[in-house]
Formats: sequence, C-alpha cells, structure tokens
Amino acid sequence: MLKDLTRLDRAFQALADPARRGMLSRLARGPASVSELAQPFEMSLPAVMQHLKALEDSGLIRSEKKGRVRTCRLQPGVLAAAEQWLVDRRSEWEKRHDRFEEYVMELKDKGD
Repeated sequence: MLKDLTRLDRAFQALADPARRGMLSRLARGPASVSELAQPFEMSLPAVMQHLKALEDSGLIRSEKKGRVRTCRLQPGVLAAAEQWLVDRRSEWEKRHDRFEEYVMELKDKGD
C-alpha cells in the first residue's frame, strides 16, 4: 500500500507541471522521440530531459534508445491508478454533498 501511495504521489507530482501534461498529451497519440516532444516547448533540451525523467520516474512513461534516438511511450497503468483514486474521491465527495443537501432540506422543512 505504501509503495502504491508513493507511486501515486509521484504521478500527481509529475502531472502538476503543464509541460509534462503537454508531453503526455502528445504521447497519447503514440510514441515520440525526445526531439518531437521538445518541439512545441521553448526550453532547452536538458530541461526537456529533466521533465521526461520525472515522467519516467513516476512510471507514466518509459523510453528506449535505439542508436541516437530516444523514443518515449505512454505507460497507462499509473495513469489508470491516478484516475481511479480521483474517481473514488469524487464518489465520496458526491455522497457527502448528497447527505448535506438532504440535511438542508430537512432543516428547511422544519422551518416551514
């Protein structure tokens, strides 16, 4: 459980950066080289590599090097775990909201 939480923490930390989310959006269309991922961003190649390292360390992507080209691919497992965590929290929040709404309606009925 603690290992999963650490992985989830890393995923959310990686997802907090807009450049990383942009890279993930590009990878959702298929594998891409580092230079393809760097193209839309005005940052140095070392900065792009740091972002990709954070994404890879979080488990959101994996990369492989063939010759001089490093290609990155999306790894959906960690993203699915983050999505499930959000779905579970949303369900809890909606139940609380429903109970609060019922309580407010009871108070309103008693006041009439």
